[in-house]
Amino acid sequence: MEWSSIQCFRSNAESVITRVQVNSHGSMARLTLYNGSTQWSIMYEVPYEPCDGYGYCGANGICRINTDPFCECLKGFSPRSVEEWKMLNWSSGCVRKVPLDCQGRGDGFLKLEGVKFPDFLEFLSNKSMSLEECKEVCLKNCSCTAYANSDLEKGSGCMIWFGDLVDVRELRNKVSEENIYLRLPASEIKSNGDMQRKRRLKTVIIVSIIISSIFLLVLLLVMLYCVYWKTRSKMRGTRIDKEDELELPLFDLATIASATNNFSPEYLIGAGGFGDVYKGNLKTGQEIAVKRLSKNSGQGAEEFRNEVELLAKLQHRNLVALFGCCIQEEERMLIYEYMPNASLDHFIFDNARRKILGWEKEFDIIMGIARGLLYLHRDSKLQIIHRDLKASNILLDGNLNPKISDFGLARIFEGDEKETRTKRVVGTYGYMSPEYAIDGKFSVKSDVFSFGVLLLEILSGKRNRRFNHPDHHHNLVGHAWLLWNEGKALDLVDLHFEDTCNVDSAQVLKCVQVGLLCVQKFPCDRPTMSSIVYMLEDDATLPPPKQPGFFMERSSKENEDTISRNEEPCSLNSVTLTMANGR
Repeated sequence: MEWSSIQCFRSNAESVITRVQVNSHGSMARLTLYNGSTQWSIMYEVPYEPCDGYGYCGANGICRINTDPFCECLKGFSPRSVEEWKMLNWSSGCVRKVPLDCQGRGDGFLKLEGVKFPDFLEFLSNKSMSLEECKEVCLKNCSCTAYANSDLEKGSGCMIWFGDLVDVRELRNKVSEENIYLRLPASEIKSNGDMQRKRRLKTVIIVSIIISSIFLLVLLLVMLYCVYWKTRSKMRGTRIDKEDELELPLFDLATIASATNNFSPEYLIGAGGFGDVYKGNLKTGQEIAVKRLSKNSGQGAEEFRNEVELLAKLQHRNLVALFGCCIQEEERMLIYEYMPNASLDHFIFDNARRKILGWEKEFDIIMGIARGLLYLHRDSKLQIIHRDLKASNILLDGNLNPKISDFGLARIFEGDEKETRTKRVVGTYGYMSPEYAIDGKFSVKSDVFSFGVLLLEILSGKRNRRFNHPDHHHNLVGHAWLLWNEGKALDLVDLHFEDTCNVDSAQVLKCVQVGLLCVQKFPCDRPTMSSIVYMLEDDATLPPPKQPGFFMERSSKENEDTISRNEEPCSLNSVTLTMANGR
């Protein structure tokens, strides 16, 4: 069994050195304690949750968090490759056992409860339909495979999926009832009913066995409980907590120095308050980006650990991938996938580069950012508030696909927590919501406000804080609100496209309206990210926006000072961050 070292550090007493190692499968961990010449080792299990991987069970498969194996085909489907499934390779997915009746007379629906909505690859949304009307529309279309309510909070609206269902999995924390109605032939509906009766009989037998063995089970649990507390007591004695387990590969300093030509200036691709970013090439040929925290960095050890822990648990095509980290001597470095097109601000705030994008690509970028935030807020196993969403934290890959980055200031919301307050406000001026900047209150609606500002910046090609207009002293958000009230919302858009004939003015106008809905003054008025995704994709009528936050004119001197500094607003550095407990 191969082991990888994760972290070494010294206790407060400065006499005990601790080393945490995990095996190559991530399923076991070894804790080694050194005190002079004395050494102790402890073995314990580390949770491994493959269901968090995108599309882990392939098309028409479902990942179940408490079964072994994790993947199974949806009802009415069977593995596309039985041999691959026997080898625990589920990537090929599943296909139907019996074709659907395209006339709709012999098909029915099976209710799947407590599952995450499939990815929005091919779908139709209509907010005005009832669930029964949604069912009838699905039956009339041979390509329809499932339907559900689009508005989970109100239990209304219609969402229809076509083709394969991808990334279906059981929900861990069921904030609301997310039920999907899967379309099946009549024969499969009947067979499912027979199977449920057999399962009920099997459940009765299992319960009887459990009751007859209850005494032995309780005795075993007591023994395990004692072992658990004994191990926990030892871990507490050395100040080791589960949040200190870094579930990522650990790169040594020599490897990173070699990949970056000893951090040569020629390899430098970016810099910020945290330190420098270098491009690197590993010996395997893999291109990487190395974020090297400077010794005087405002981003401290807590922010570093926060980003490592979060990105190790999050996987989505619109989030930047973290390959590993380096903790050696006084060095702290994060190793990311390399993004050849840098960050979004590189394009939208540069007249020459904006022409490269075009409206269709800009809209794809907007949708990618929205889907990434939706994953953070609802679809991941942890509900994450980013707290520093801005153009410079959106990276673009070789195909100009957006990826949200920089999770050093992110915060985990646990259980039923909806809103919290901090004494130290962190983030970037111009993107902060009013309740956060003034009162320190933040929630998912804080990220929604930041998304609205970013959306208006993408449309206009102007920075919110540096915006300057000869007729008033409002920022970009205030300017957009004035244009909206005058019926001139399209004047906000920077029509820099070479072929303006391909620009969908209705779609652009809708984006302006969505942006203004996101930056409304009160959090309760702002839509959720799930609603925003539906609004951007749907043709339904949107509600009129209310007055945005911070709708006040700046003094002319303040506006001139902001422009004359000619610097991008940066994240606040004088902060303290309360770490959330890892789960």
